Amino acid sequence: MTRVIHLSVGLGCPPDRAFAWFTQNDLLERWLCRHAEVEPYTGGRFHLFWDPYDRENDCTFGCQVTAAVPGRLLAFEWKGPKQFRKLMNTCDPLTHVSVSFHPVEGKEGTETEVHLLHSGWCRSPEWVEARVWTEMAWKRVLESLKERIGGS
Repeated sequence: MTRVIHLSVGLGCPPDRAFAWFTQNDLLERWLCRHAEVEPYTGGRFHLFWDPYDRENDCTFGCQVTAAVPGRLLAFEWKGPKQFRKLMNTCDPLTHVSVSFHPVEGKEGTETEVHLLHSGWCRSPEWVEARVWTEMAWKRVLESLKERIGGS
């Protein structure tokens, strides 16, 4: 496996609050998905639904949190959208996302630099297509989160 998606974004809130935006269902539903069922502890569910009535497609149903340190780290398994379902959702292991939260001093006090690493991408052309699509999707939603919260 090769290639890792690495993105970062500055958020205008402290790390504990930034962590909440990735782990609290009501907050996830404001920027990332239409319905969330997340249990922010190791082994907990990491289920996101873009269509809450379809628990088979365009969701992370069956994914788990692999590590959680409030305000510092969240890691979880990830499944792909419908067009990459046969590729991404049947591999073992699934692709994996790690999000780390780093305090930085900002104009309004403590802010957070968030680093997102999405790993587990194979080299075939199909995997490259899935990775490129996923990277663009992550960029879009992280920008949406930054706009919602504020930040650099």
